[in-house]
Amino acid sequence: MEDYKSLLDRMKAAQIDLFAAAARAQTLPSDGALRKIADLEIAIGALEHLLDDGALAAR
Repeated sequence: MEDYKSLLDRMKAAQIDLFAAAARAQTLPSDGALRKIADLEIAIGALEHLLDDGALAAR
């Protein structure tokens, strides 16, 4: 279970880093950066859902 929580923390940190880089650039993020942010948001949500449901506890 700790492996999944660690993964979740790393994904959140990566997403925050992308937002911070975009803010520092003072321009709109590139399409690639926006895609990475969106993909991370989906993966974070899915992992949080599985953790909340206890679906990963038995694995």
